Amino acid sequence: MSDVAAAEPAHEQETVRRVLEGTETWAVVGLSNNTARAAYGVARVLQQHGKRIVPVHPSAETVHGEQGYATLADVPFPVDVVDVFVRSELAGDVADQAVAIGAKAVWFQLDVIDEEAAQRVRDAGLDMVMDRCPAIELPRLAATTPDKEA
Repeated sequence: MSDVAAAEPAHEQETVRRVLEGTETWAVVGLSNNTARAAYGVARVLQQHGKRIVPVHPSAETVHGEQGYATLADVPFPVDVVDVFVRSELAGDVADQAVAIGAKAVWFQLDVIDEEAAQRVRDAGLDMVMDRCPAIELPRLAATTPDKEA
């Protein structure tokens, strides 16, 4: 993964930085109490970096001490980032929901790829990160900004 940052366009690196540094509340779509799922560990890392996580899953479970909601539309407060842990074929619908609720950014996790949905998100004026993981990017960001605490 370390080669990804070096090979990507500068504007993508800047988008990743802006989303990670300029946001507080992350709705994690697909987050449940299943500790074997990537969403569970990534949500914990987000919390460790000062982010408020909001579990969004049909079971609406409380995860990592945060109340869950069945859908993005059920979340009764503003969400900065919608972090998407669903299969690529379902991600476009989640991206459209993120736009509808007024999120600032959409983050498609590793291997979640939908170019058309990503373009719709960008066209709506939101930041879009695709095929990346904040649990990987946060330590990388901290390593490149020594004057800031991670």
